[in-house]
Amino acid sequence: MANEAALSLYLHVPFCSLKCSYCDFNSYAKLDDLVPEFVDALCTELALWAPIVQGRPVATVFFGGGTPSLLPLPHIERIMATLREHYTLADDPEITLEANPGTADRDYFAGIGAAGVNRLSIGFQSLHDKELVALDRIHSAAEAVQCYRWARDAGFRRVNLDLIYGLPGQPMASWQENVERALELAPEHISAYALTVEDGTRLAYDVEHGTVPPPDGDLQAEMYEWAGRRLSKAGYQHYEISNWSRPSEECRHNLVYWRNEEWLALGPGAHSHWGGHRFADVYSPKQYVRLVAETAEAPPTPEAAPDAVLAAMRQVTFVDPQPAALQMADTAILALRLNAGLDLGAFEGRFGRRFEDVYAEVLAETLALGLLEREDGRLRLTDRGRYLANEVFVRLLPE
Repeated sequence: MANEAALSLYLHVPFCSLKCSYCDFNSYAKLDDLVPEFVDALCTELALWAPIVQGRPVATVFFGGGTPSLLPLPHIERIMATLREHYTLADDPEITLEANPGTADRDYFAGIGAAGVNRLSIGFQSLHDKELVALDRIHSAAEAVQCYRWARDAGFRRVNLDLIYGLPGQPMASWQENVERALELAPEHISAYALTVEDGTRLAYDVEHGTVPPPDGDLQAEMYEWAGRRLSKAGYQHYEISNWSRPSEECRHNLVYWRNEEWLALGPGAHSHWGGHRFADVYSPKQYVRLVAETAEAPPTPEAAPDAVLAAMRQVTFVDPQPAALQMADTAILALRLNAGLDLGAFEGRFGRRFEDVYAEVLAETLALGLLEREDGRLRLTDRGRYLANEVFVRLLPE
C-alpha cells in the first residue's frame, strides 16, 4: 500500500502525576510501574504499522497525553530511535512533545532535543497559584515560568503555551493577567481553551452537586473576545478557534487534523484517521500492552486492504468506516475551525461534488443567520459564527 503522501503520527502517553478534575483524556495516575512495558508495546506498534504505510514520509510527530514528559529520557530516546529505524522522516519534520511544569528540567529538555524533539507544548493553564490549585495542577506559577526558561536554555525555538479561561469564580482581570504574563515570555504559539465540564470528570460531579459553580458562558465569551484582540495586537495570528501563533509558527501537526488528512495514532485510546476509517486503540494501558503483543505474533499482511489490516490489529478495538457523506461533513466542519475556512474548490476536487450542491439548504440558512460568510472561493465562520460554531457544525452532519 505504498503511498508517497506525507503521514503524521500521534503517540499517546497515558501517564500522569495526578488526574486533574476537569480532564477527560485517557490518562492515569499511579501507573508508573507499567511505563517500561508500555514503551515496549508502543515501539512494537510503531514497527507493526511501518510496512503498512511504507513509502510515506513522516512529516509530523506529536507526543501527547497524559504527560509525555513523565517518560524518562532513555524511553524518549528509544522511541525516537524506533521511529528512525522503521520510518523515513520528511525534511524538517515537526516533532512536538507535551510537557508539564514540575516534570522536566533543563537537562531533560536538552536530552529530548538531542533525541530529535524540536517543539514543545507546555501546559501552563494559569499563572495564578490559587487557580492552579483549583485545577489540580502539580506546579506553581513560578515553576511554570522556570520550566519555560529551561526549555529556551536547552535550545527550543518553537514553544506553545496552553492556557485555560473561564474557571469557576475567575474574574476577567485574572484572565487578562494570565495572558499578559504569557505574552511577556514571547512564545511562538498560544492555545487558549474555555473550561468545559466533561461527563465523568470530578469537575462534572462537583458542578452537579453544587460544590463548584458551572462556568459562566457569557463571561467566557468576553474573555475569548478580549484574548483575541490582545493577542492580535501582540502580533499573533488567530489561525484556529482556540489557537494563535506568530507568522509561520502554526502547529503543523494539528493542521493535519483540521484539514481532515490522514494520521496514525498509537497508544492506549489513541484515535486514527487512515484508509477511509476512523479507529482507536483499546483504552486500558494494560490491555494495550497485551493486545499489541498478540498482534506481533500474527501481524497483518502489508498489502492487505484497510479492513483486513484493522481486523488483524488486535489492539484496535473501535473501527468506524467513513462513508462519503461523513467524510464531506468532517472535512467542512474541521476546516471551518480555521480562520482560512473551507476552500470550496479543494472540496469539489476532493469529493467530486460542489459544496453548494451538497449543502444547499444549510448554506442558505447559515448565511442568512450571519453565521457563515463567503469570500474569494472560501467559506468562513463570521465573528458571530465563532461563538455559535456548533450551530453550524450540527447542521452539516449527515442524518
